[in-house]
This record gives sequence, structure tokens and C-alpha cells, in this order.
Amino acid sequence: MHNIKIPHSQHNQLPFASANGKLRKKENMTQSITVGFSQRDPGKLYLVPTPIGNLEDITLRAIRVLKEVDLILAEDTRTSAPLLKHFGIDKKVYAHHQHNEHKAVNEIVRFLNEGQNVALISDAGTPAISDPGFLLVRAVIKAGLVIECLPGATAFVPALVNSGLPNDRFCFEGFLPVKKGRQTRMKELVTETRTMIFYESPHRLLKTLEEFKLYFGEERQVSVSRELTKMFEENVRGTLPEIISHFENNILKGEFVICVAGL
Repeated sequence: MHNIKIPHSQHNQLPFASANGKLRKKENMTQSITVGFSQRDPGKLYLVPTPIGNLEDITLRAIRVLKEVDLILAEDTRTSAPLLKHFGIDKKVYAHHQHNEHKAVNEIVRFLNEGQNVALISDAGTPAISDPGFLLVRAVIKAGLVIECLPGATAFVPALVNSGLPNDRFCFEGFLPVKKGRQTRMKELVTETRTMIFYESPHRLLKTLEEFKLYFGEERQVSVSRELTKMFEENVRGTLPEIISHFENNILKGEFVICVAGL
């Protein structure tokens, strides 16, 4: 497990990590966690959505939960720090991301079993939606512990609703594979009849749209949203050639949500 770094004066490590980032021996780790908490009931894992751009979109319940839990797991502690500070949330925050979640999940389950309540947040939006969280949720369920997922911000919902495309049935694809499996996925989606939703980064947007034009055809209707809930939110709708032309002549900034009409 990597060392966990917290901005400024706080440099907290998970109780099951040693100073050099390696897991402690089982007996030492158990001793460090159980002291003072041996009489508590098992804790609960909270999945807490965070705003995707506008801080006003956080819920009162999310603020309360983050203030009440024993610790917070964040995708990037540097990104979460300003949000937590803004709402006066002063808790221990530890990194939980794609590079350490495989090693950390079992130890977090152990921590929950010792009576600690834990909140998982991502950089923006709902945990486990194209972000870390699935492995932890699965492990907590397998352990027979309680999970509570709060409703809240998720980028694809407003993008879909304001796209003008059918939303009674849709499929969420998230980020396409960068290399291996990308063409296979595209070919599978050619006959998809539901509205398809994708996430994409600025530097791959045009390449992805060109591939969509190749596989789905030039007349396929598309809606591309960026900077959702922020001051410069933009929603562009039209055929694939129209969308490509627009973004070829404009600055590509922010995260993008692409909604593509089904067949």
C-alpha cells in the first residue's frame, strides 16, 4: 500500500498501514485498531456523493454524515480538502483510489468490524460510478456489514435528461477502454437501441467522436455536455459531423458526457 499523504499539516495513515506504506503484521494491526473500540457494534460504510462542480449541490444529509463518521476515504485527498474545509468538516481523510483499493478493502472491512463508521467519497459525483468503490462495496456486502448509499450528484443524469434523446431506456457505458477491447466494445454497441451514455476526457474527445461517426454513422444524433453545473456549462446537440465541427473550433476543457441515440 502506498503512503497516504494529506495536504498541509495532516499526514494521516490508515491504521493498518505502517510508516513505509506496507501492511503491518496481523497481530500488531489488530491491536492498533481494537484498543478503545472492542465494545462497539460493527460500523457502517456510507457512500456519499459530492458535487460535480457547484458546491450548492451537496445535500444536508451528506454534510451531516461526513461530520459524524469516524473517517473519510477520498479518491484524492488534495481534491477533497477544499470541499471538506468549505463545509467545516474536520475528519481524518485517507486516500482510496484505483492504485491501492485492491490491497485496502479487506483492512477497511476489518476496521468496520471494529466499530468505526466510514464514508467513501470520490473527487466528484457518486462513488463507484466510473470511480473507485465497487471492490469495497462488494467486500463489505460479503462480510455481512451495512452499507448506506446517499442520493446525490451524478454527471450522466442531467446530461441525459437535457439531451433531448429518449431516456425511458438507456445504457451507461462510462469510459470506453483506451486500447484493448475498444473496437470490440464499439462493434457490440452498433446495434444498441437504447440511448448510450459515455464519459470522455478532453484529450480523447475528438478521437472518440470520430470513431462514433465511423461505427454509428454520420446521421446519428448526439448530445455532448461539459462543465455541468458550473458557470460555463455547455450542451451541444446535433449529428456527429456537427458536433465534431463545433469542438474542433473550440477549446476542449472539463470532463465530457456524451449521449448517443440508439439505433
